[in-house]
Amino acid sequence: MRKPEVLLTGTYIEEEMAILERQFVVHRLWEASDAPEFLAEVGPRIRAIATRGDLGADAALMRELPNLEIVVCFGVGVDAIDLEHARARGIRVTNTPDVLTADVADMGMALLLATARRIPAGDHHVRSGAWIQAPMPLTTSISGKHLGILGLGRVGQAVARRAAGFDMRVSYCNPRPRQGIALPWYPDAVSLAAEVDFLMVCASADASMRGLVNAPVLDALGPKGTLINIARGLIVDEAALLQALRTRSIAAAGLDVFLNEPGIDPAFIELDNVVLQPHNASGTVETRSAIGRLMRENLLAHFSGQDLPTPVI
Repeated sequence: MRKPEVLLTGTYIEEEMAILERQFVVHRLWEASDAPEFLAEVGPRIRAIATRGDLGADAALMRELPNLEIVVCFGVGVDAIDLEHARARGIRVTNTPDVLTADVADMGMALLLATARRIPAGDHHVRSGAWIQAPMPLTTSISGKHLGILGLGRVGQAVARRAAGFDMRVSYCNPRPRQGIALPWYPDAVSLAAEVDFLMVCASADASMRGLVNAPVLDALGPKGTLINIARGLIVDEAALLQALRTRSIAAAGLDVFLNEPGIDPAFIELDNVVLQPHNASGTVETRSAIGRLMRENLLAHFSGQDLPTPVI
């Protein structure tokens, strides 16, 4: 029996691509010198798209694939996949939740510590020789401070557990209170930001979340407050954030995600009160391998007529 043909939109770690190519006929879209010509040739044979959260699959791409049956996403976020188009055509969509929760939560705490204790600045203080001339300025403790979590899903709850280990108080904002969660709940981002020292964005992203962390939220967070974003860049109004960082109307930010990745706004590079990461919260060998395995399990289940392990639609 001929292997199902899969369109791969971007690179994964080589080990995962090698396994994928043993199980399926894989076409590498990003390597095509002429994408429209390439899709015209292979498009009618494609039954699945394997994509990443940052690349997604828009309606224009799916229209080039008349026999498309499923889109599998390497990652949790599916905001870059046109779900409305997929539903209209009966195309299944899956993602890879749970397997990356721990690493993403760890990155959240790492960014929180890096901003509060100014770890990158400390590293530079030693390497530059400035330590010989003077001690580094004092930083900020996190023990006993108040952490606000915007979006108490899987990652948000994992962050809350870790923050408790640092003796932090934790509150959260969700559209409604979480059943069985004893943490204080706030109904909106502004009221939460006004009460906390650190605000961490852990929410899932869709169109309704765009710019949720805006100037009023940042004003409420205040000049001693720090923003951490490990969710999606679109949730934060970047123009408002850059203004707040420049004017020190918030103390600092730790960011793993941005608009227009990887070509982020160069203004971030010039600021000394922001810690930047290349959307790499799940970027460990263990987690990326687990993500790849779950993505392949969804493909195999679909083509064998079994229930999908982690369906979105």
